[in-house]
Amino acid sequence: MGVLFAVGILAAGGGAMASANNLLFLIVAAMLATLLVSGFVGRMCLAGMELDFLVPEHVPAGRFAPARLFVRNQKWLMPSFSIRVEAVPGDGAPELKSGVYFPLIASRATLEQSVSVRFPRRGAYRQNVFAFSTAFPFGFIERFARVTLRRETLVYPALDPHPGFEDLLLGIAGDMETHYRGLGKDFYRIRPYEALESAHHIDWKASAHTGAVQVREFAREQEQTVEMFLDRDVPFTLDEWFERAVDCCAFLAWSLSTRGVSVHFRSQGFDFRQPEDGDIYGILRYLALVYPVRAESTAPPVGETSYKLVITPSPRRFAQAGWRNARMLAPDSIRMDASG
Repeated sequence: MGVLFAVGILAAGGGAMASANNLLFLIVAAMLATLLVSGFVGRMCLAGMELDFLVPEHVPAGRFAPARLFVRNQKWLMPSFSIRVEAVPGDGAPELKSGVYFPLIASRATLEQSVSVRFPRRGAYRQNVFAFSTAFPFGFIERFARVTLRRETLVYPALDPHPGFEDLLLGIAGDMETHYRGLGKDFYRIRPYEALESAHHIDWKASAHTGAVQVREFAREQEQTVEMFLDRDVPFTLDEWFERAVDCCAFLAWSLSTRGVSVHFRSQGFDFRQPEDGDIYGILRYLALVYPVRAESTAPPVGETSYKLVITPSPRRFAQAGWRNARMLAPDSIRMDASG
């Protein structure tokens, strides 16, 4: 529309110059005045506009979440017409599922609109950039005004699984079931021996009677606990893997906690027991801001009977520190799981 109007001005101006027709000069003057008025009114519509943006307390990366958008017209007398609000695209910038359109915002009025927003990465978003735009009154020129929100939003790692993460979770759940079977003290039953089980509970009399190895199984007296350690001592060449490892930690911790498993999460400079020290969001808040750091030593495990899981680029270093029976997730194993 604006391009056609500009072409019309040039055509009328060219005709006026060629013919020296006063009527054409008046038409050109009227068209230029209309263009100037359109720009002035558009600027006045965008003046005095304020924006606020509220998101839920718990927001994971990569997933659209419901949010509330508040637009306020601070002008005392003049309303604003045909206002559109959109997120300014950029690397790592939040994304609105669709723009928001307000036909009229009265003076000193605040309008509220439900929107869906997606944050592409984990971390603290301290400056979220949005833009007001309007083509009022004639649609010839679209005016823009940027608004930077200083409200901080903490975004958790992605909780939706990467390809292969669900298979990894199923494998860990099976390993935990085998690990915790028979850790109690009350006799439960005698059953056939399973591969890789400890020989400590073998019942030799029952084995001799049946001709096959039998073990004594005891009722479990404690809740299942997984001791998870995220190694932050990662070389800069593995930064991309570290981000995947953080997503893996978040997915596993969240999924296990929803199954009633207690999660003892550890890392260099962090030790958190869920639910003793708080809910699972305490772990997710830490994972939202974690970054690689050099470590002088490797901490040993603290739980005697807990199922142990280590995410590290250096499995041998952790095996030497006492994590020999832990399940190790190294770069190759996570990449293999993630690729399916």
